[in-house]
Amino acid sequence: MDSSSLFDSELDYFQNVMSGIKSLKNPNNKVEYGTAGFRTDANLLDHVMYKMGLLAVLRSKLKKAAIGLMITASHNLEPDNGIKLVDPAGEMLEVSWETIATDLANAENSSLKERLQQICINEKIDLSVPATVIIGRDTRKTSPMLLKLARQGVEALNGTVINLELVTTPQLHYVVVCINTNGVYGEPTLQGYYSKLATMFKNIRGTEKNNKNYMNEIRLDAANGVGAIVAREFQKYLEGSLNIVTFNDGNEQLNYKCGADYVKVQQAMPLNLPYETNVKYVSVDGDADRVVYFYMDENEKFHLMDGDRIATLIAVYIKELLESSGLSLHLGLVQTAYSNGAATDYITQILRLPVKCVPTGVKHLHKEAKNFDIGVYFEANGHGTVLFKDSAKRAIREHVENATLSETQRASATKLRAVIDMINETVGDAFSDMLLVETILHARGWNVADWERTYNEFPNRQLKVKVLDRTDVTTTDAERRCLTPAGLQEKIDKTVSKYRKGRSFIRPSGTEDVVRVYAECEDSSQVNQLAVEVAGFVYDYASGRGERASLDKL
Repeated sequence: MDSSSLFDSELDYFQNVMSGIKSLKNPNNKVEYGTAGFRTDANLLDHVMYKMGLLAVLRSKLKKAAIGLMITASHNLEPDNGIKLVDPAGEMLEVSWETIATDLANAENSSLKERLQQICINEKIDLSVPATVIIGRDTRKTSPMLLKLARQGVEALNGTVINLELVTTPQLHYVVVCINTNGVYGEPTLQGYYSKLATMFKNIRGTEKNNKNYMNEIRLDAANGVGAIVAREFQKYLEGSLNIVTFNDGNEQLNYKCGADYVKVQQAMPLNLPYETNVKYVSVDGDADRVVYFYMDENEKFHLMDGDRIATLIAVYIKELLESSGLSLHLGLVQTAYSNGAATDYITQILRLPVKCVPTGVKHLHKEAKNFDIGVYFEANGHGTVLFKDSAKRAIREHVENATLSETQRASATKLRAVIDMINETVGDAFSDMLLVETILHARGWNVADWERTYNEFPNRQLKVKVLDRTDVTTTDAERRCLTPAGLQEKIDKTVSKYRKGRSFIRPSGTEDVVRVYAECEDSSQVNQLAVEVAGFVYDYASGRGERASLDKL
């Protein structure tokens, strides 16, 4: 396909693009499409939103399927915002298109038409194919206007817009894949989402609401985001099988001293959440794709059940169902370097399940999880899900119909089939994950303290070091080893060797000029010292060029 056959026509397909961008500022600050799309100060994103609307149309034409656009900055504070593209299978944008998105977002407005034409030529896009873009947004004050700009971009190229308005990021992913599978994955509406998950939740656990130490109530920190809206809606579908008492429901600042990211990093109770001892608390983040559990004991000590805990809980449950059903499927877990070493030991030594470690970012975990028949992946921050290969789904469903099965085998296979429908496989989904956790705790008869006793985590600490140029630091081995600056890894190794069960790694941030430091060891009184020592080495090696770097808490 060449440019003359595409564009030397009487009616230029891109004739409306330039009029739409006339009122928008030219890029001043470079933005990059990272793991979670573009994310920065909302005041810098007008032109980016419009351009991503345009790009989503081209992507839709290329894939001959609907594409999603989500307006959110997830766990970032209120002044930020962002946008991410969702591919037809409900997955994150294909990696090769991240570069295309970055180049387009940073292009001068005057060159926009030519850039779009070049994308069409390079990607061999048939402009006659219709395009559909599904758009949603979070609760930030800037989101309605940014959504409007993204929509204008879509409509400038005659794309069809399906506007979901206020949704969680996982809900948008869900609707995208439902539309592209013609309803096979589920009904492509928010009502379909609620109904599918709630129905499976109620079916798998039966009519018994409580069981031994398990109580069917959670106290939810909704981060003052869209999760509060979703929690209220879910209550209608859950019909008392799970009671969700919601705090931080939108009356305060989004993600400010609350939400899953705050609770995970600070390991402290969120703001505005009155606590009682040994009560089950849950936090989601601003767009509800992360979830963590926590409680306070009688001594007012904070206890966190993060993504590692959720992953191991789910893995044990699925492993037991596979064994009791007689199914032989390959189950495995995927982690990042941030996963606690005690969790990895528990999975490999006690559960005897394979574990793969990948670089930070859900896109890396999601890809690796596909290599298992059933892949469980979670980042320590609480973002994750379970993936089932199509062949595994067929095997489970056929197994349920096997007339030779015992009653126990059929019951376990039936539960596995229900788990498939309760999981939002498209992306980490705080509410889907929460319902699965509640299902397992109910089946065990556990409260959160019972859950925590499965293994003892190593104390850990995270710090960040501000540097002039984060690209000076490079890593390998799934970010667990530092390549440059030369000599830095040797310093880290020597220090870590002094601590029992010690482990530490550093990695450059994907969005700001800081280097993140993770440290863990067996002794809680020493973990801070280990983290500070490693951060000091980063300071010495990477601050550079005569300017001072600074060390901060995350």
